[in-house]
Amino acid sequence: MFFVDITVRDYECDQQGIVNNAVYLNYLQHARHEFGKSVGLDWLELSARGIDLVLRRAELDYLQPLRPGMNIRVTAHPVRNGKFRFYFRQEILIMPGEIPAVKALMTAACVLDGKPAAPQELDLWFGPPN
Repeated sequence: MFFVDITVRDYECDQQGIVNNAVYLNYLQHARHEFGKSVGLDWLELSARGIDLVLRRAELDYLQPLRPGMNIRVTAHPVRNGKFRFYFRQEILIMPGEIPAVKALMTAACVLDGKPAAPQELDLWFGPPN
């Protein structure tokens, strides 16, 4: 499973001293982008060619708050269901101990020049259509 390790920064927190809900989305996106790079795909390079993988839906279950200085691990597990259905199952884990802080299912769609598409480049991320 792919993951990136991050240390929670103080400016990511709200007045309660916990990470703002919107920041979790940044962590999850960062892990997805780093996963893409790890398999030889760069989001910006694909976009320059008219291929855009866009987020359609974000489902997050917040389980534990994150606080400044915590070390976290953000996972990215790509899943494909058919030709056009792309998902990332993701978690944010508090380290050490891998304590679940967030479980997420991110649903993506691919568009090529503004139209639904499933270019072969995405096979590197999600595997071939099943």
